[in-house]
Amino acid sequence: MALFKLLCTKKLFRCTLTLPSAFYSSEAVTTSTRLKFVPVSDPAEERQVKQLTDFVNNSQSLFILSGAGISTESGIPDYRSEGVGLYARSDQRPIQYSDFLRYPSRRVKYWARNYVGWPLFSSVQPNLTHKICADWEEAGKVHWLVTQNVDALHTKAGSKNITELHGCSHRVVCLSCQSITPRKELQKIISELNPRFKVESLNISPDGDVLLSDEEIKGFQVPECTNCGGILKPDVVFFGDNVPRPIVHFVFKKLSECDSVLVIGSSLFVYSGYRFILAASEQKKPVAVLNIGETRADHLADLKINAKVSDVLQQVKLR
Repeated sequence: MALFKLLCTKKLFRCTLTLPSAFYSSEAVTTSTRLKFVPVSDPAEERQVKQLTDFVNNSQSLFILSGAGISTESGIPDYRSEGVGLYARSDQRPIQYSDFLRYPSRRVKYWARNYVGWPLFSSVQPNLTHKICADWEEAGKVHWLVTQNVDALHTKAGSKNITELHGCSHRVVCLSCQSITPRKELQKIISELNPRFKVESLNISPDGDVLLSDEEIKGFQVPECTNCGGILKPDVVFFGDNVPRPIVHFVFKKLSECDSVLVIGSSLFVYSGYRFILAASEQKKPVAVLNIGETRADHLADLKINAKVSDVLQQVKLR
């Protein structure tokens, strides 16, 4: 019960945000850089846009599930997009939760890479899709939004009725005492521990870290919890870990309150998000999917549009 109360406070549903840093070059915010992670696609047919417009307007309480495909337009890559996703461009893979816990050397590597990537990752701004979601909520159209992303861009855009299914990288949790530290504060602590560590990079991953060699991270010092000396970890669900059960139950409750479901920018390859679409289908709720490329729920969708998310959503006019 204590864990449920902790996870369901407004403090943990929404992130403490970091202001843009002057640390990185202006190249990071150019249009070409932002869009280089968006897969190539044909525009949606006019007929499909009309169908989606009708779908949204016919809903009285819309449930939105968003994924990494909406943040690619802000310059954050996803994992699986053909040609431009992290897996297509490199052999870099996210750390497994068990490895993070078991091996101190893996934690050193993780935190060094995260430290270097943080100034750029934390400064990324919402794009048109995030703003449209916030506008729809303000207009009373969106009852609840669940995002699989850990970048806080929905919160930055103004969404309030939101659950961050996989957590938020703008928070850090101690695995021993469960105390929460804003990530921007930890950045200062890491900097003080590593005054000579001056590596910079513009090549961030979906979760905000960068690829560094063993030589580059040599001597890097990992901070401990200032409260109890425990292991610190971003308050996100690592690969190989599970979404906390109270959050899963909460999202199922919100899904039950909605009358239709819109998936935007997610392949639903990960079961943590896909299970809600399965449930929506079992509950006979209409499902629309907007994503570049195949998704795990295409066979469940009443409408599937394979096109750039913002190009489609900006054509949907609420009535």
